[in-house]
Amino acid sequence: MFKLTENKTDVKTEILAGVTTFLTMVYVVVVNPIILKDAGVPFEQVFTATIIATVVGTLWMALAANYPIAIGPGMGLNAYFAYSVVGAHNISYTTAFAAVFVAGVIFIILSLTPFRKILIEAIPANLKHGITAGIGLFIAFIGMRLTGIIVAHPSNLVALGDLHSPGVLLALLGLAVTLVLMALNVHGALFIGMIITAVVAYFTGQLSFDQGFVQMPSLPEGLLVTNPIAAISDVFQHFLFAVVFSFLLVTIFDTTGTMIGVAQQAGLMKGSSFPRARQALLADSVATTVGAMFGTSPTSAYIESSSGVAAGGRTGLTTVTVAVLFIAAAFFGPLVSAVSGLSAITAPALIIVGSLMMGAISEINWKEIDEGFPAFLIILSMPLTSSIATGIALGFISYPLLKIVKGKWRSVHPLLYIFAVLFFYQLAFIPH
Repeated sequence: MFKLTENKTDVKTEILAGVTTFLTMVYVVVVNPIILKDAGVPFEQVFTATIIATVVGTLWMALAANYPIAIGPGMGLNAYFAYSVVGAHNISYTTAFAAVFVAGVIFIILSLTPFRKILIEAIPANLKHGITAGIGLFIAFIGMRLTGIIVAHPSNLVALGDLHSPGVLLALLGLAVTLVLMALNVHGALFIGMIITAVVAYFTGQLSFDQGFVQMPSLPEGLLVTNPIAAISDVFQHFLFAVVFSFLLVTIFDTTGTMIGVAQQAGLMKGSSFPRARQALLADSVATTVGAMFGTSPTSAYIESSSGVAAGGRTGLTTVTVAVLFIAAAFFGPLVSAVSGLSAITAPALIIVGSLMMGAISEINWKEIDEGFPAFLIILSMPLTSSIATGIALGFISYPLLKIVKGKWRSVHPLLYIFAVLFFYQLAFIPH
């Protein structure tokens, strides 16, 4: 079913890759509820809704598209939901979920058409390489920031953290152990590195299980969106068109960019074509719609999937493993919270994966300013703005502009001009 032989992999490798992806992204079941709680959504509601949306989208990706790319609620999108939509528009979170639901339905419609597949093929190769490298730099930056290796600085924005703190020392140990294992070509090095780091954390008192291990999941308010007509009515009544448009635009490019980056890393792209693109994109669309009904913000393809790819994941069996582990996580909330709450265990994998993805820089045509600079802008802005979508937006805006200046406007796909305008509108006129 998963064509393991054709993809030069095996069951053991795929399962290890799935476990690795799960461990690097499981923080979502803790962080997402914490962020949406600021919008008034009950913690337990979001915890369960997060798992449901993740399982639905990831299983769809596994069984329909056969890709090792996991789906889950997007971190930037949940902050936008909590602070810019519910906070700024002074509406209830149920009304905001109605807007997410409407955006999800539009995602599905677009995914059923050739539009998103055409978009992927329309993106120039140098921008795709820039997206891959930018995501890699972003992942590495996240890993170093989560561990405290890099900290905030009032003048320079970022600075070196306290290398003597227990958390940083643990992260550096995990990074060193994992790098040694990779240098020795040990199979499953990323996963083994996490296990060793977790064991050290437990015996040094940094990892504890004070809340126990097991807890039954609950959905205190049931389904939050049950009537599509009422959801559409809420959008019109509260003039949430810009909100729906923002969710639509950001999710399309966040997911598309991440999928391209991970697929290129795994060697699954066929030239500029993304095989089974419709099935892959439907996974995100359906997960967003289902997630809104249960109570979570829009979903996206997870950049942490690249850690599973680095561990050898190449097929949907990796993502089936991820989905099964998330189902189990629903019953082990306290355990998952304890492990995912200690960034030093999972962050070293993000740093290493980031370095691997940065290799795409060598594929960029740096000799031509109209090809190299837009890619550079993507790579630079993703980590500095903490947004994949913003990096893509700046690349999409600058690329056609430089082509026009160079007199090469005919070589640009018409869709790129359209989205350059849309991205400019979004950055210039829609609050962030």
